[in-house]
Amino acid sequence: MKKFIITSIAILGVGTLSAQNVTLNVRLKPIQTLVVNNAQKIVNLDYVTKDDYANGVSSLNADHLNIFSTGGFQVKVKSSNSAMQNGGKNIQANTIQIKATAGSDAVNGAQYAQTVQLSNTETMLVSSSNGGVDKKISIEYKGAGSNTYLDNYIAGQDPTVYTAELTYTIVAQ
Repeated sequence: MKKFIITSIAILGVGTLSAQNVTLNVRLKPIQTLVVNNAQKIVNLDYVTKDDYANGVSSLNADHLNIFSTGGFQVKVKSSNSAMQNGGKNIQANTIQIKATAGSDAVNGAQYAQTVQLSNTETMLVSSSNGGVDKKISIEYKGAGSNTYLDNYIAGQDPTVYTAELTYTIVAQ
């Protein structure tokens, strides 16, 4: 029997242990999304009274922008044109001011630019070195006072409307 066991070990051999390595990489790609609140896709600055023309009007849009970012980011805005036109008259885009503030679920450590003038070139509104999920940014739009638009009403139009398409972008930083 001893011969049989020794012969079996000799035939089968002695097992050897072997190790193999695997490299595991966690690869993080930057993701930024920005969504405008669907109920606030149209913003109106209505000049209705004498005081509106004298003092300007504003529209505060709470939680206007919803962002997702895998790290630091910037939010920028720009107008489609430097002037809004209607019937041969125009309103300069830079007479509209935009102010960004923290929304109901703010990004920790975000920096909000002071009131900026709307422009047809990108202007930074928010900067953060931290990312976030479903973070909110409120935006206030303010039209000029000092009777700036007094001569922009066109007879027969009620109301006279000047339109600009605004583009918000989010980029990694």
